[in-house]
Amino acid sequence: MKLGIHFANFTLPGGPGALGPTLAATAEAAEAGGVSLFTLMDHWFQMESLATSYDPMLEGYTSLGFLAGKTETMRLGLLVTGVTYRHPGLLAKIVTTLDVLSGGRAMLGIGAAWYEREHLGLGVPYPDISERFERLEETLQICRQMWSDDNGPYDGRHYHLAETICVPQPLQKPHPPVLIGGSGEKKTLRLVAKYGDACNLFDVGLEGLQHKLDVLRGHCDTEGTDYDAIEKTVIVSAEGLDAPDEFLRTMEQYAGIGVSLVTTVPADPDPAAWVSRVTESLVPRLAAI
Repeated sequence: MKLGIHFANFTLPGGPGALGPTLAATAEAAEAGGVSLFTLMDHWFQMESLATSYDPMLEGYTSLGFLAGKTETMRLGLLVTGVTYRHPGLLAKIVTTLDVLSGGRAMLGIGAAWYEREHLGLGVPYPDISERFERLEETLQICRQMWSDDNGPYDGRHYHLAETICVPQPLQKPHPPVLIGGSGEKKTLRLVAKYGDACNLFDVGLEGLQHKLDVLRGHCDTEGTDYDAIEKTVIVSAEGLDAPDEFLRTMEQYAGIGVSLVTTVPADPDPAAWVSRVTESLVPRLAAI
C-alpha cells in the first residue's frame, strides 16, 4: 500500500511569506519519505469545516507548478478540482502543462464541486447539482479528446469547442491519470467506472468501503470497463495515525478489498516535520502490506 499527503491547511506560522518555503519543505519531506502522491485542495476560500473563509488558501494549479520545480518523483494533483472552476478546454491545457513540466507526474483529480459561498463570492456561476454532474461528464469527455489525436470540435449540451488542439500533448500515455472524487452511488461512481483511472473515497470503515466498491464494480460491469484497472484510494484522518499498529491493521483490511493508496492530512503547525516523522514510521510498513 502507498501513502499520499494532502496539504490542506495554509494557516501556518510565519504568515504569507512563509507559505512558499513551508509548502516546498513539506513536499520535499514527503518525496524523501517515499510518498507516492502529493495533493492540494482546489478552493478559492478555505473550507469552513476546517477554519474560516478568511483563512489563507492558495490557488491550486499555480501551487502545483511551484511544487513541480521542487520535486522529482511524486505524482502531483488536486483533490479535487471542481468542475465549475475552469473551462474544460483550459483545464486540460493546465493539466497538460503540469504534466510536461513535471516530467510526466500530473494527475487530474476532479469532482462536481460543492462550495457555493466561494462561487457566489467571486462571481462564478454555480448551477444546480444535476447540471454540475452533466458538466462533469462533458468535461471528462473533453479532456479525453484534448489528450487524443482528435483535434476537431466538441459539441455538447453545455460546452462547445471549435477545435480541441492541445500541443504539446501530455508526457503520460495515453493521458494523465484521472481521479474522480466522491462516493455517490448513482452518478459519481458511474463516472468513475466509465471515465476514471482512480477513485477517492472517504473513510467510512471496512464494511462501508466494501459496499462502495461493490457498487463501483457493478457500474464497471454495466459500462464494460475493467474494475481491477481502477486505482482505489481512501482519505483518512490523521488522528488514526496516533495508534500506528491499529492503523496498519486497518490498512491491511482495506488492502484486502482492493485499496492501494491511503491519503492523510498533516496535523501539525510544522507540516514538514510531521511528514518526516510519519513517513519514517509508516511508509516501509505500508509498503509491506
